[in-house]
Amino acid sequence: MDSRARSLTILSFILAVVALGYGIFSPILPFYIENMGASGTALGLLNASYAVLRLIFGPIWGGISDRYGRKRVLMAGISGFALTMVWFGLADRLWMLFAARVLAGILSSATAPTTMAYISDNAPDGELSKGLGRLSAASGIGAILGPLLGGLVAGDSLSRPFFIAAGLAGVSLILAWLFLPESKMSQAAPGEDKNVINLKEWGAAISGPAGRYFLMTFISTSGLYIFSNIFGLYGLERFGFGTQEVGFVYMALGMVSMAAVGLLAGPASKHLGDTRLVTLGFLVGAVSIGLMPLSRGLAGIVILTAIMAAAISLEGTALVSMTAIKAETAQGVTMGLSNSFVSMGRIIGPVVSGALLDVHLDLPFLCAAGLLAAAFFISLNPNKTI
Repeated sequence: MDSRARSLTILSFILAVVALGYGIFSPILPFYIENMGASGTALGLLNASYAVLRLIFGPIWGGISDRYGRKRVLMAGISGFALTMVWFGLADRLWMLFAARVLAGILSSATAPTTMAYISDNAPDGELSKGLGRLSAASGIGAILGPLLGGLVAGDSLSRPFFIAAGLAGVSLILAWLFLPESKMSQAAPGEDKNVINLKEWGAAISGPAGRYFLMTFISTSGLYIFSNIFGLYGLERFGFGTQEVGFVYMALGMVSMAAVGLLAGPASKHLGDTRLVTLGFLVGAVSIGLMPLSRGLAGIVILTAIMAAAISLEGTALVSMTAIKAETAQGVTMGLSNSFVSMGRIIGPVVSGALLDVHLDLPFLCAAGLLAAAFFISLNPNKTI
């Protein structure tokens, strides 16, 4: 295995572990909250605090990696992830959960933008989408296995899965330390201004050629989370689905997304080109999610979900690749900002979907379709700045 392939394998393992760790929360956190006598509001605030801090600190860590090197920042992010997993395992008070969640948002937000910037530093011409697809597939595997691990391993100890995740993080930290070469040497000189929160640079990145791709990333994520946030309740209200049917739809979403980015992203990018893949992905995604209110049963929902998942996953991977190519700022800052727009979508999408569902069952799907259609028209003129 050459050094580039080995680095990609290590980075994929790291992202899989991080995604697995936070996937564990889905089946466990409600029981943690209940045992501490807290309400659903506390659960919502816990999730929101993590997303907001990822939004803020993503570009900060990206800037630090541009200045001091990717490997150091990546190891700091892995260490922070391991620390917060242990903290969650030991928590027996609500404030401890909030403190751990806040710290997780600050520290572990270093992993995703840094791994993407690392790949952008090293990918040969035409291979960037393939590398990013591998990373996305690894993250998808972790996201699928996380809830399964959390549900199966918790048993009589809710804290056990967190300690397992911390142990896996320790393994990934050792692998990164021993086998991951630095891709970007430190640019910090003695006495140089070490301020990495450069709002002027962030503004230039957003208003520059990459700005349209940040916007499309936000729309893509919002559309996906509008669907994923409300589908369980929608399935119950419209079709009387139980947990088995809803779980099957979410499994289709996860498995197809993983297969799309892991197996199809590279070949599709090579044959269609990233620009065309983004445009086609938004168009197919808008049509498939817009047709969901017309479905009459589980089979139709699963088919449309699979089509939507493949379309959004492929255009999402191509979007990251195009963002890296179009950026006029350093890759760490660019990837950090890209992840911040992902975080914004993860915050706004669920809020919007819940409010719309209260008005009419079909409105969330129509809203998501409208957003993806708007992104389709934006993608037709990729060279224009915002």
